[in-house]
Amino acid sequence: MWLLFGAATFWGLVLAPGFGLQIQCYQCEEFQLNNDCSAPEFIVNCTVNVQDMCQKEVMEKSSGILYRKSCASSAACLIASAGYQSFCSPGKMNSVCISCCNTPLCNGPRPKKRGNSGTVPKAGILTTLLLLKLALLSSVHC
Repeated sequence: MWLLFGAATFWGLVLAPGFGLQIQCYQCEEFQLNNDCSAPEFIVNCTVNVQDMCQKEVMEKSSGILYRKSCASSAACLIASAGYQSFCSPGKMNSVCISCCNTPLCNGPRPKKRGNSGTVPKAGILTTLLLLKLALLSSVHC
């Protein structure tokens, strides 16, 4: 019984969350407004356990609005975002706004508004709960 419980805990807490640590983001360099590089060909897999956020940079230049999108580590993205905060004035020339997010493809186009569907738990949490329930059920039947 304890062996099964220990195995469930090990797989759920140690191995399963590792599979959820890779994020996908859009990646491009300075695309114009009519092509903000939010198409499937711009999707990349970020470096596992290193790049855990997506970054989006919107620059307003005389030639138009330019986009730069990439994977980033949370520290680097948050520092860049904070550092450019004083330069972020949407609608004004030479404005630079950097945003960070940590869900798959979140640096793409703005999602269409939906009703309150709630949040979906990560796979690691679901795996852990399922394995713990299995362990508890088998301990009852032993």
